[in-house]
Amino acid sequence: MKAYLTIIIALFAIVFTSCEDVIDVDVQTAPTRLTIEASLDWEKGTAGNNQTIKLSTSTPFFDTNSDTGITGASVKVTNDTNGTEFIFADQNNGEYTTTDFVPILNQSYTLEVVYNGENYTATETLMPIVDIKEVTQSTENGFDDEILEVNIFFDDPADEDNFYLFRFKEEGDLLAEFEDFDDEFTNGREISWYYEKEEDEDTNTEEFTSGDVVDIDLYGISEEYYNYIRILIEQSEGVGLFSATPVALKGNCINLDNPDNYANGYFRVTQVVRTRYTFE
Repeated sequence: MKAYLTIIIALFAIVFTSCEDVIDVDVQTAPTRLTIEASLDWEKGTAGNNQTIKLSTSTPFFDTNSDTGITGASVKVTNDTNGTEFIFADQNNGEYTTTDFVPILNQSYTLEVVYNGENYTATETLMPIVDIKEVTQSTENGFDDEILEVNIFFDDPADEDNFYLFRFKEEGDLLAEFEDFDDEFTNGREISWYYEKEEDEDTNTEEFTSGDVVDIDLYGISEEYYNYIRILIEQSEGVGLFSATPVALKGNCINLDNPDNYANGYFRVTQVVRTRYTFE
């Protein structure tokens, strides 16, 4: 009997072993590109002189190399009205900084990056932002009336098109969450915006509870940047049944010498108001 069982076990082992095939997955690759992280954010109530632009190279999806910062590039931003140039100094770690930037509302600025003998450029306008009137908490506005949410109130300016970007980050979280909004149907009214977190074991997300602290940033953005970040946010949330198929998303950084070798990323110039809320 023992010998019989041993033969059966051996046969099962052979069958299951023979069914294990190594499958090589062909992952699409793309050319390495310059990646430009150029978000010049002027926090309301500050001088806004200190700004940083980050340059790196794109990497394959499964590449674990995090040391992709670019050094030796030339970076500057120009005020398009008076020609003032702000030179960003190479910090030899992929970051380029200035302490002399002068932010002016509704002013157009042009970014110029020279890297590997090629010239990249982008132009943006510094959009103003209104003040946040009030921040509260409730369970009334979200998808689940038993979950705490934070509520933000502000007045949208009348007779003009406005575009907004919200950034929420709970204290202790590694990543922030972004949401976009335009005033097409709420022009000139008081805006009430809520943010809630639903529990998700797969992502270790927990609902807000008493004592939680969340940082809130509200940006005034251009229509062009709104169109870009809206698609980026949609793609970052994954592909659902009715979602569009993700495509390569181009920013506004153009290569003047070789248009096909465009850069990833976006040059934006924004005004931002920041606040922090602690749940009661």
